[in-house]
Amino acid sequence: MDNKWRIETTAVQGGYEPKSGEPRVLPIYQSTTYKYDTCEQVAKLFDLEAPGHMYTRISNPTLEALEKKMAMMEGGIGAMATSSGQAATMIAIMTICSSGEHIVAANTLYGGSFSLLKTTFEKFGIDVTFVDPELSLEALKSYIQPNTKAVFAETIGNPLLNILDFNKFAMLAHDNQLPLIVDNTFATPYLCRPIEHGADIVIHSCTKYIDGHATSVGGMIIDSGQFDWTNGKFPEMTSPDASYHGVVYVRDFKEAAYITKARVQLLRDMGSTMSPFNGFLMSVGLETLPLRMERHSENALSIAKWLEQHDQIEWVVYPGLDSHPSHALAKEYLPLGCSGVLTFGVKGGREAGEKLINNLKMIALVVHVADTRSCMLHPASTTHRQLTEEEQLASGVRPDLIRFSVGIENIEDIKADIEQALRQ
Repeated sequence: MDNKWRIETTAVQGGYEPKSGEPRVLPIYQSTTYKYDTCEQVAKLFDLEAPGHMYTRISNPTLEALEKKMAMMEGGIGAMATSSGQAATMIAIMTICSSGEHIVAANTLYGGSFSLLKTTFEKFGIDVTFVDPELSLEALKSYIQPNTKAVFAETIGNPLLNILDFNKFAMLAHDNQLPLIVDNTFATPYLCRPIEHGADIVIHSCTKYIDGHATSVGGMIIDSGQFDWTNGKFPEMTSPDASYHGVVYVRDFKEAAYITKARVQLLRDMGSTMSPFNGFLMSVGLETLPLRMERHSENALSIAKWLEQHDQIEWVVYPGLDSHPSHALAKEYLPLGCSGVLTFGVKGGREAGEKLINNLKMIALVVHVADTRSCMLHPASTTHRQLTEEEQLASGVRPDLIRFSVGIENIEDIKADIEQALRQ
């Protein structure tokens, strides 16, 4: 497989190489089990001494092809599919973080990620400090503790749409010998490749733009293979794993230590496995990702500029606008476009915004974001509902905020639907 392909080619051709006479399109290996000829072969699989698939909870040929494609597109050395983006976030952190330890996370996270880190991790004994990503590097360093194990952020915050200052956050992590974990869901590897900007681990909710058609739930973890796990802060990577007869991940799997541990220990024990059928749909979705992200970004920028001039709109937030606080970072890290999500408020506040959403005809009200179809949502009463009002405001969720996922429909049809709804 040619790793020098440009990303558009990798999206179509990467991950699966059929041999002569084999299916041209990636098959769905809808099987839980795999046949072997001898007990010795299976024993080597379970001892991690030989490559292969022992059970679909841990790996599967369809998912393996998707993982290879995602790793190629993100510039990583390996990847692992999960049952959802939430599972990817959970496993990415718990692979290196245990009870009594700590992580630092940006406070401008997706509501589900915020709840996972704040509420569920607390039950696991993992402490999380949420920080304002706009703080200076020196101020951010003050939140690092002796037991801190990672720094966590999103390329494009949800729903504030702030762009991560990769240089600052990479320095924060690496100056303290910590990995930088970045959720790249909204940007996708077509618009931004975090590993090129200092990220060590990249995660995705593949449910969004990777699938792209609102058909399948799934997640992905990509390992850069560049972090030094032998710096003394990660004994779980350098000490024997009793569940595999003393395997030492760094010693036995070198640069693939992290992604191997995530698979054979965390995915094995938690069972947060993507189905092969979903993996097939994700792989098909990836084939058109570059084309779709171009159109999503083009449409979203056009809508943002139009709304910004509309006399019934109070405010608009989109990184592609000159008015956005992260516009300079967007030009630096997302030169091909700023993705398809924007937020805005209607004059008249929350009640007026709800009326707008209720009056839409083509644009749907759904609890989703980032697929081909345009949709709107009121985060304060849905995705961020479990947060307190103070936590919502800290995450950028104003009471009147409407999140608009701009689809790939004709731009004039999108505008016309909003216009008729505003007239009512």
